[in-house]
Amino acid sequence: MKTFVYVDHFKGEIQPASWEAIGLGKTLGSVSAIVFGSGVDSVVKSAFEYGADEVFVADDAALEDYRAEPYASTLSALASAQTPDLILFPTTARTRELAAMSAVDLNTGVLTDISALEANGDQLVATRPIYEGKVLEKTVCSGKPVMATIRSRFFPKPEPDAGKSGTPIKVEVKAEALTTVEGYSASESAVNLGDAPVIVSGGRGVSNNPSLVPPDGLDEKAAEIWRAQQGFALITELANVLGGAVGASRAAVDGGYIPYSHQVGQTGKVVTPDLYIACGISGAIQHLVGMRNAKVIVAINKDADAPIFKQARYGVVGDLFQIVPALTAEFKKKLGK
Repeated sequence: MKTFVYVDHFKGEIQPASWEAIGLGKTLGSVSAIVFGSGVDSVVKSAFEYGADEVFVADDAALEDYRAEPYASTLSALASAQTPDLILFPTTARTRELAAMSAVDLNTGVLTDISALEANGDQLVATRPIYEGKVLEKTVCSGKPVMATIRSRFFPKPEPDAGKSGTPIKVEVKAEALTTVEGYSASESAVNLGDAPVIVSGGRGVSNNPSLVPPDGLDEKAAEIWRAQQGFALITELANVLGGAVGASRAAVDGGYIPYSHQVGQTGKVVTPDLYIACGISGAIQHLVGMRNAKVIVAINKDADAPIFKQARYGVVGDLFQIVPALTAEFKKKLGK
C-alpha cells in the first residue's frame, strides 16, 4: 500500500504526531512524507530520520506562511500525479482545513480524528470516537485516496535514525491564492497541550480561595480574576515541576482566568496525556470529551459528588489551595527539583 504522510510544522517546529503517522503508515507498506514550506531542509532531514522511504518537498517563498489555497492545490496536484492509496495527517487546526479542501479537489472523503486503522483486504477500516467519546465506531471511506487525520498520542512514534538520509523529490508549487497573510501572533507555551505527557488543569474552582485578599480598587469581577490568577500560579508551578502543560476548563476560559489556547474539551483541545490532574473542575461532559482518554486521571475537588470523580482513577476531596502546593512540594523532593 502506498501511503503519503503530511508533515505538519510551524516555522520548522514539527507536530510530533506527524511521526506517529509515519509509524502507522509503515505498518501498511511504504511511506512518502510530504513537506511544504520555505527553508524546510531540517524538516526534510527529520522526515527521513523518522522512517520516510521518500520525501516530496515543495520549498517556495509562496508557502512560507500557511494558506489553505496554495497548500491544498499543491497537495491535490501531487496526489493526482502520484495516486497514493492513503494520505495521513496529524490532527491540527491547519490539517483539518487542508485535508478537507484537498478532499474536495480529489473527490474523496476524510476520516477524522482516528484512533486506529487496519487493512481488511483492499479496504481500510478506521476506528474513531463518536458521541462525545462514549462510543467507538468503525468506518470506511469509499473514495480514493483515503484521507485521514490521526489522534495525537494514540500511535507509537518510531525511533529516529540519525544516520538515515535521502534526496528529496521536488514538487511543483501551485502558488495562486486569493488570500495573503498580513501578520500573525503565536502564543508562547513551554509545552504544547496536544503533545504534553502531563497536563495540570484548572477550572472555576481556582478562583474560590477566600483567604486571598485582592488589591484595593478592584471591582467584584476583577477581584475574581485576580484570585483565579493566583490559583493558576499554583497549578503552573505543579505543571512545571512535572514537565507538563497547563490546561483549563471552558468555565475558566470564559471567566477570563486564562487564554483560550489552554482550553481542554469539546470546544478546545482533545488531549491524551499519560497523566491528567484536574483541579477545581466539576467534570461537565464538554470537558470530559477532551480528556477522558488520558491514561491516568487525578481529580482534586472539594465537592465529593463532582462528576469528575467518576472518570478519575484517583480522587482527592479537599481544598486545592492546600493540596496542590503539597503535591508540588512532594514531587520536588521525589524528583530532586
